[in-house]
Amino acid sequence: MAAPDFDDGGRDDGSGGLVARQRRGDNAEPLSISEVSNLLKRTVEERFGFVRLRGELSGVKRAASGHVYLCLKDEAAVIDGVMWRGTAQRLTFAPEDGVEVVASGKLTTYPGRSKYQIVIDSLEIAGEGALLALLEKTRARLAAEGLFAPERKRAIPFLPRTIGVVTSPTGAVIRDILHRLADRFPSHVVVWPVLVQGQGAAEQVAAAVRGFGALDPAGAVPRPDLLIVARGGGSIEDLWAFNEEAVVRAIADSSIPVISAVGHETDTTLADHAADRRAPTPTAAAEMAVPVRGELAAAVADYAARKRRAILRPVAMGRERLDARAQRLPRPDALLQPQAQKVDELAERLRRGLADRAGRGREQLSELRLSPTVLQRGLRDARERLEGQRLTPLLATLRLQRERERFGALERVHLSLDPKAPLARGFVLVKDASGQLVRSRSAAAAKPSLALEFADGVLNVAPSGSAKGQAARPRAAKRPSAAAEETAPRQEELFRRE
Repeated sequence: MAAPDFDDGGRDDGSGGLVARQRRGDNAEPLSISEVSNLLKRTVEERFGFVRLRGELSGVKRAASGHVYLCLKDEAAVIDGVMWRGTAQRLTFAPEDGVEVVASGKLTTYPGRSKYQIVIDSLEIAGEGALLALLEKTRARLAAEGLFAPERKRAIPFLPRTIGVVTSPTGAVIRDILHRLADRFPSHVVVWPVLVQGQGAAEQVAAAVRGFGALDPAGAVPRPDLLIVARGGGSIEDLWAFNEEAVVRAIADSSIPVISAVGHETDTTLADHAADRRAPTPTAAAEMAVPVRGELAAAVADYAARKRRAILRPVAMGRERLDARAQRLPRPDALLQPQAQKVDELAERLRRGLADRAGRGREQLSELRLSPTVLQRGLRDARERLEGQRLTPLLATLRLQRERERFGALERVHLSLDPKAPLARGFVLVKDASGQLVRSRSAAAAKPSLALEFADGVLNVAPSGSAKGQAARPRAAKRPSAAAEETAPRQEELFRRE
């Protein structure tokens, strides 16, 4: 082993030289940076193997690997922190900047940057006040996005056929809901079992709400018309899963109306704000979901009775009005009495008139002095008047000719207006089976059969034009009706005196 290389003067004044040399009495070997870093790491980890730090989160970042990097700070100092992926997955809340927490873990150093940091094994919110501050911060952020807006709320179906319930299958909540539904209106209930608190509860509740919305209406499991998200009462930590952003967004995005029934009367979660209706208790949610069957039956019976009364009331009122009017009508014998009296008066007047007329005729006849001379003179006077008339056949012929011409003109007008007159010139009338005229090709194509009326008969054909039957026997054309001829003047009218 070579002897230490001491300087020639044998002096050791402690001043540095150009080349590092081992000095007299110095037994400390120089350490490398890694050796010092490892020594510091072991010293810090041995001294601070478990610590609990309270501070405010800052600079929270989640790496692609799943690790979470953050800083814990108070009014005077800052310490870096890291939370490995396994620990981060077990967190019951999402760490955010500004949240006051209590971190448990061990202190260590990071040689790459000559920093010390805490490796966090658990992270908890520092008291209920900090938890409420985080809740209010999350509520304000989601409200700014419009998830709690009143216009997003939908009406609850009046009588849902299927009700989906998202809750724990072993708790008292599901029994209370089923019992209340059975009392009010028995309905088909589909339960999606989930955890309602603890690690993974928020993810299961959100998945259940989205799963109900994704069901096929025609599938084996019927798609609910209404969802009830329910949980019993508890502390704010117990109900924290229903304040998670994943649950709130799943409820807000649900295509099925949702009733939130989380906790008791005084408990309020962000799920209550996002749901379409909030129920103070799970039992109240069941009451909101369905009406009372007995009340519905009574209401239907009442409506039916009102309908019967409404139908019979006009009949009864009409009968009353008819009876009232019938009572005001006079009796038939009272109506006929004036007419019977008038008939009696007319009969009496007729009797007296006939008697008077017979008396006057008797007097006139007695005044007449009938004798052959008087009769012969009357016959002579009548013959002279007859000869003075100059009766010739031409008078009657002329009158007949005028009447014949007038009737001929009427006949020509009748023929010009006769719709069947053009048939003789080759026109055809197209009719359907009921005898109605068909005026267009499209209307003819829509008829199952057609009748073509010619001047000499009718031919039944299909719309394509093929004959469906033999031509009907020609019908005799009706002779146009003419005005009745006036009867020729009787001979006694010709001799009537002017």
